[in-house]
Amino acid sequence: MTAPVAVPPGATAATLLLGLDLTGRQVLAVGGGPVSARRVGGLLEAGAKVHLVAPYACEDLVDLAGQGRITWSERDVEASDLDDVWLVHTATGDRATDTGVRDLCDSRRIWCVDATDATATRVKVPARRTIETPDGPIQIAVLAGDPGRSRTVVTGLGDHVVAGQVELRRQRPRSQGWVALLGGGPGDDGLLTERARVLLRSADVVVHDRLAPQGVLRSLPDTVELIDVGKTPGHHPVPQQEINQILVDHALAGRGVVRLKGGDPYVLGRGGEERLACAAAGVKVEVVPGVTSAIAVPAAAGIPVTHRGIAAGFTVITGHDDIPRLPTGGDHTVVVLMGVSTLARTAELLMAHGRPAGTPVAVIERGCTPHQRVTIGTLDDIALRAQIVGVESPAVTVVGEVVTLAH
Repeated sequence: MTAPVAVPPGATAATLLLGLDLTGRQVLAVGGGPVSARRVGGLLEAGAKVHLVAPYACEDLVDLAGQGRITWSERDVEASDLDDVWLVHTATGDRATDTGVRDLCDSRRIWCVDATDATATRVKVPARRTIETPDGPIQIAVLAGDPGRSRTVVTGLGDHVVAGQVELRRQRPRSQGWVALLGGGPGDDGLLTERARVLLRSADVVVHDRLAPQGVLRSLPDTVELIDVGKTPGHHPVPQQEINQILVDHALAGRGVVRLKGGDPYVLGRGGEERLACAAAGVKVEVVPGVTSAIAVPAAAGIPVTHRGIAAGFTVITGHDDIPRLPTGGDHTVVVLMGVSTLARTAELLMAHGRPAGTPVAVIERGCTPHQRVTIGTLDDIALRAQIVGVESPAVTVVGEVVTLAH
């Protein structure tokens, strides 16, 4: 016969991790210190109805009681407090009191967390981290005996997930899908937000343009459907109305859809139109801001759009539309997106509106990438300089005295 394996005190080898749905269930918290306050907060997040028994309580628990989120009996615990209770958490800090509560729970077959004696308690609370996805939260739980070690490990695992290293897609069919409008930033994969990475790893379909971070797209599993709707100057193969319909149709078919754009979806990116189209079709939609190229690309060239003593404000415009009347002083920066093909016209209009011909101008191509190039001139010669060096889109144009701060 094989001898049983000895488990050291406090080890978790024999512990079964379970998820408890405590929604509307009565839970008793004994003890009013900080440990109890942290656990009560977690119990409330889980939907439990918490009753606190303690002759005194720390400020956080007093606030919860004052807000009516918990009930509080300002006295020592009594046997009747366990009536109609599903779970007990005791953390008075007094070993004899907590042991007594635990023994009383055992006699009544009520699960009890004894926070004072980790080696004796039969219920252990793991370190947890929650990752929110459009298909519901994902909880990571770690139980390593030592609470500090558990917290360290769960933090590392959570960071691994939000960095986009783990597949998060739902495996069961959805009754209806969702759409997320993501800002991909100016081109550097490292400037994508954690939230955007989580959503990309949750998606079945990614609808992208040519300015979306390409390294991120290449890292997606082959099972993710990629739909390229990118526009180039003068060539829009997929009209915006059709893009809107692609998002809606896939979501209504039960798929998770990410619309991945360069920059920020709400800065000259038509993200507002796409959100309204989804909302009109009854599709759940989330918007995740991105690092806009209007600010990030000039910064990568050493140009702040505002700088104390030089520029106190800035305006972002598109080179495709007529140039509006703007402040004419060099202390107001103008950032032009999508303006390579109309650079000469933009410069002429800005001068016609009152900007001096000698106003500094910078054109930054492929900003925030290893292939970034900066061409500097003034309003009266920038179009010629750009033509000589062969400036191509994508590029961001900056007009104003802040250009003098460029690298």
